[in-house]
Amino acid sequence: MRILFLANNDGGLYKFRKELIKKLSSEHKVFFCLPKGEYIKDLIDLGGTYIPCKLECHGVNPLKEAKLICYYRKILKMYYPDIVFTYTIKPNIYGGLVCAEKNIPYVANITGLGTAVENKRVLQKIVLFLYKCSLRKASKVFFQNTDNRNFMLKRKIVCDNYDLLPGSGVNLEQYHSLDYPKKDIIHFVFVARIIKEKGIDQYLQAAILITKRYQNTRFHLCGSTNDKKYLEKIKVLEQKGIVIYHGAVKDMIDIYKNSHCTIHPTYYPEGISNVLLESCACARPIITTDRSGCREVVEDGVNGFVVKQKDSKDLIRVIEKFLALSWEEKRNMGLAGRKKVEKEFDRNIVVEKYMEEVEHINKK
Repeated sequence: MRILFLANNDGGLYKFRKELIKKLSSEHKVFFCLPKGEYIKDLIDLGGTYIPCKLECHGVNPLKEAKLICYYRKILKMYYPDIVFTYTIKPNIYGGLVCAEKNIPYVANITGLGTAVENKRVLQKIVLFLYKCSLRKASKVFFQNTDNRNFMLKRKIVCDNYDLLPGSGVNLEQYHSLDYPKKDIIHFVFVARIIKEKGIDQYLQAAILITKRYQNTRFHLCGSTNDKKYLEKIKVLEQKGIVIYHGAVKDMIDIYKNSHCTIHPTYYPEGISNVLLESCACARPIITTDRSGCREVVEDGVNGFVVKQKDSKDLIRVIEKFLALSWEEKRNMGLAGRKKVEKEFDRNIVVEKYMEEVEHINKK
């Protein structure tokens, strides 16, 4: 079979779908169409064929959007796949519309509703209308959390052609259980794009106050940003010894080895947080917000703590609560997280769901 992946980012496709691509490419011909990035060679090495694509994740220029739809039409006509897998809003919508038009089976993955859908504005109505049109003939629509699924069901965007995945799952061999650090200095880490919706303001405010109260704490930052204001602020805080900025980190294992806790104060609309899954897989306690995409991974007081969204005071309170725990209690929290992801979020579960869908479509 000829299987085509449509996505908006090579890093996400490689990091979270590489096991699926590798398995599919061992049995089928695999193509992936997405913008060029540093992980394209890695994707090709898995056995896939790369098709370049220009796609602006957040752009709303009608001319550019029309060009993307026309380009998808051209790609489907040229390669005529037996199945198309789509990820994120634009590939889901535009890819779905074109696949429906050409009667090509397609499977959409709702990796989070995104700000365009979550914010109650005109854009939400437009996106939901487009989603309803694009998903009407989908062979399957995979959701990553029940809130997203229920939101779309309530608005009749999908009917009976859906299923629930444990997020993107986590590779339990790559992110293996790490020994808990026996250090006097407690290291916290924030792993995400440096944008407001990921809770960076709350993290920085907490870092400023906690390092002032507790001399034995260090706050790490891992993630890329194009926001000059945040870069300048982080640089100042780094000079003061309040944060340690690592930039974008390709392999997080060495960071997790030395960390005691991952702080993820996000209020960004996502499916299931991969940061939380990877942290738990490495046996690290987590502190995160009570929202969909996060609450599925954290059990308050068991493998971490829950904090209120956009609430720096609550985050500071919970960090102090974590600091008051004994080394053994912190370690046991991390081990509880590892057990949870082993039971519920193994990436093999996701791969098998996709393989079942491929088999189902192949028999039609």
